[in-house]
Parts: sequence; structure tokens; C-alpha cells
Amino acid sequence: MSFSLAEREDTIIALATPQGVGAIAVIRLSGKDAIKICNEVFFGKNLEKQDSHTIHFGTIRDGERVIDEVLVSLFVAPKSFTKENVVEISTHGSSYIINQVIRLFVKKGVRLAKPGEFTQRAFLNGQFDLAQAEAVADLIHADSEASHSAALNQMRGGFSSEIQELRAQLIHFASMIELELDFTEEDVEFASRDDLRVLVEKLLSVVEELILSFDLGNVIKNGVPTVIAGKPNAGKSTLLNALLNEEKAIVSEIAGTTRDFIEDEINIGGVIFRFIDTAGLRETTDTIEAIGVTRTQEKMKTASLILYLFDLSDTDLVEINRDINKLENLGVPFLKVANKTDKAKENIINELKIKHPDTIFISAGQKENLEGLKARILELVNLDKFKTGNTVVTNVRHYDSLARTRESLLDVLNGLDQEVTNDFLAMDIRRSLHYLGEITGEITTDDLLANIFSKFCIGK
Repeated sequence: MSFSLAEREDTIIALATPQGVGAIAVIRLSGKDAIKICNEVFFGKNLEKQDSHTIHFGTIRDGERVIDEVLVSLFVAPKSFTKENVVEISTHGSSYIINQVIRLFVKKGVRLAKPGEFTQRAFLNGQFDLAQAEAVADLIHADSEASHSAALNQMRGGFSSEIQELRAQLIHFASMIELELDFTEEDVEFASRDDLRVLVEKLLSVVEELILSFDLGNVIKNGVPTVIAGKPNAGKSTLLNALLNEEKAIVSEIAGTTRDFIEDEINIGGVIFRFIDTAGLRETTDTIEAIGVTRTQEKMKTASLILYLFDLSDTDLVEINRDINKLENLGVPFLKVANKTDKAKENIINELKIKHPDTIFISAGQKENLEGLKARILELVNLDKFKTGNTVVTNVRHYDSLARTRESLLDVLNGLDQEVTNDFLAMDIRRSLHYLGEITGEITTDDLLANIFSKFCIGK
């Protein structure tokens, strides 16, 4: 999806509120003629003579036929989201009314907006940069406190300001080196190689920190895939049900009841966790159960966190130690969760506390110490860096551009070590600037914009 120059001059329209019947609906128009065209079908005040950021009551009419009583909000360019004239019409939420109003404007020459076209116009008109535009979509889809805060920080320019600062420093040195190329015969040095090395090393440390933050950013944006694993009848399904506070998984005393994984989400401390209840780990001759066990092992390898349950009513310390050793070899963060404390012998609890003091003791069936378990889960996610206000990368495209920037900056350092000529040095610096510019939109293509904004909802 791309927008031609002619299309960018169109006045566009779309429903800005969700589809379906509701108390009200908001229909949005944007374009040079938005207020003029709306005034032709609005009966109330003359909208072309009203101030920006005002609301007016009246009716929308198709000739003599009244379609609805409405409130019209005016945003006169450039004081609007798109920096164009914008009109937002609040109608009653009937799908019939919505369709009639939109059809009326289409008859007047207004074009139906494409996905993300309002936000793309805002970007093209300089309202914000590309990283901030992408944050609009993230904010709409934010389903937790953490993802909301990350998107809001990015939309307000927190991430962009860091990138722009890095780019500005590099542009200064690039211009000095480019200037040297014009004076090669005079052997003049405008840019100190030692100062350039210090700058590139500083930029590298910032870029690498942003790259490392992507793991946390991915967790914030997409949730933490958390596998509940353990032997059959360890209480995995009971724990999932207790955490969700509903009977999501079938609970039975029969070993091997769960044959495939069951997945659901829960918000803990503002972070979304995607809990996955898996088949019990054991040797089995049952073909279907064996497939479930294999899938459990695969899920454990790709999880961000494993809650490994031990059945305190039916296990011993030797078996627990053996399972812990296997978990450590996986290289995936895990919590040792000792379940069924209400049925356990006191000696095994005491032994576990001595041997494995980081064990969490719960009773999923009795819903005991689930809050303690949640607290430990949050500790492992480690949101401290995010909560201090540091910039966190949540976008795969940004991560990819930062990784390419790092490669180019390393090439600059290597060039300095090899004492390459200025033209090669300038080429590597230009590549670094290019990849940084891709993030904020200083460097872009129609294909890139089409790919980004096609993922937005219509009306935004």
C-alpha cells in the first residue's frame, strides 16, 4: 500500500471508533477541504467561520433528509493530528447512521481512508517522526501498564531524541571528514582521529545498550511466554486455573490428563504473562501422551521463563535434584516451585529450604502463597531498568536498524585501526547515519512506509 502525491491532496474519511453498535460513533475527515465539505451537509453554524478546537451541535442532512443530530469538532490546520483541516463528527452509534453519513461524504468527493493514512499524513506533514508514528499503533494495542508506558514514552519522543542526538554528533564528524576530502592536496585535518574514536566508542556503548534493551522491550510489548512444567500430577493444571481464577484446564488425579499445551494470559504487576500448561514429563508408551511430552520439551526450550513444579506429596530430594540439574542445562530462567505443601511431610520441606533456599512453596489447590509466586515471577522479569525511565526498544525494525548501525560503527573503528583513507572512513560513517536515519524516518522509502502503515487500523 502506497499513497501517490495526488492521493495526499484528497480529503479522506473513516470511522475512528470500533465497528459495531454503540452509544456514539466518531467519523473523522482530514484534508484541505474537510471543513468546507462538511459545512455543505451540516445544518447549524457556518463551520468555515468557526475557530479551531470548537464543538458545534447541528444536523447532518442529505438534501432535505435529516440523517442524524451530531456534534462536530473542528481542528483547523495546522493545529490538528494530521496538520491538515480535521473534522470529527460524533453521531449516534447505529451502523445504519454511520454508513449513511460516510456514503454522503463519498458522494461529495471524499475518499475512504486506507489503513494508517491519518497517521501517515501526520508523519509526512512533520507532526512527528516515524518512530513516534509507530508508537501510535503500539499505544492503541497496549494491553498492560508496561506496554502502555513504553509506547507513550516513544510517542512523546523519548526514543527519537536519543537517536537524533547520536546522529547529530556523527553528522558533525562526517561533515569534517567530507571537508578534508576537498583539501586532500593540502593535507589539512579538520577532524581529529582520536576524537572520532572517542565519539564512535561512546556511540557504540549507547547503541549496544539499546540493542540489549530489546529483550525487555519484547517482553513488555508481547508478554512473557511462561511454561508450567513438571511431572504428571504435580499440579500444573491446578496452578494455571488458580492463577487465572477459572477452570481453564481439566484437573484429574489420572496421570497424563493433559496431552497438549493449554495457553492463556494474565496481567501480573502491569506485565502480561502468557502461561502455558504442558503435558507431564515422564517416560510413556502412550503414543499421544508421548507427543505431548515432546511438545512440552520444545516449549521449555523456547520459553522466557519456566515454572517447574515438584509434587511434595510424592517425591524426594534425589529426584528433585536430578530435575533441577536438567533444568540448569536448558539455559532458560526457571523457578523451583514446590507444590502441595498442605500434603507434604515436614522433613522434605526443611531439606528443600536448606538445599534450595530459592524454592517457592505453594499449594495450588488451596491457593496458598500464589501472591508470593507472582512476586518472584516479576523479580525474574526485572523491569527495574524500564521503571527508571530508560529508553527501551520494543520494535523489531528499530532493533534491526540498531544492529546494522553497530556493524557500521565497528567498521569505522576498524578503519581507524587500519588507518584507511578518508573516503573509506566517510563511507562507513554515512552507512551508520543511514541506518540511524531509518529509525526516525530521515531516511525512508515508499515501500517501508507502506509496510509500516498498512498494519494500522483504518481511522488512525
